[in-house]
Amino acid sequence: MNDLAAITNYVQLTPDVGTSGQPRREQFTDIAAAGFAAVVNLAMPSSDHAIADEGSVVTGLGMCYVHIPVRFEAPTVDDLRTFCGVMRAFAGRRVWVHCVVNARVSAFMYHYLRFERGFDDAAARSPVLERWAPQMDAVWQDFLALDRAVLEG
Repeated sequence: MNDLAAITNYVQLTPDVGTSGQPRREQFTDIAAAGFAAVVNLAMPSSDHAIADEGSVVTGLGMCYVHIPVRFEAPTVDDLRTFCGVMRAFAGRRVWVHCVVNARVSAFMYHYLRFERGFDDAAARSPVLERWAPQMDAVWQDFLALDRAVLEG
């Protein structure tokens, strides 16, 4: 039985995009069984609970794997451009996006849903982003304030 809800901070943002914190090794089996075709990891390889061979685990289950290591203390516009390009490449397929606790992912997905999928501000905000926003530091506040022109620049 698939128990995606047991994965740290799991949020099914859209029918084709699931998000979470770092899944445990065995939870990737549940992700694959739920029909996800790809896993995108935004955590650093040195992050808490990182799985050194995560790419092998994921591809061994028949899913694609993309690692975009985003430094939590310094996310960049280039990181966001890369992420949006990867998400465009997987259009029409179910994608699982994770980091350590789903904070980074919630900010990146916010921009992707607004800029690439046309969601309004409220619809693009995940419950994780809403919980994080009151404590968010200036780096992430500035990141969330980016507009489409910066992304396309």
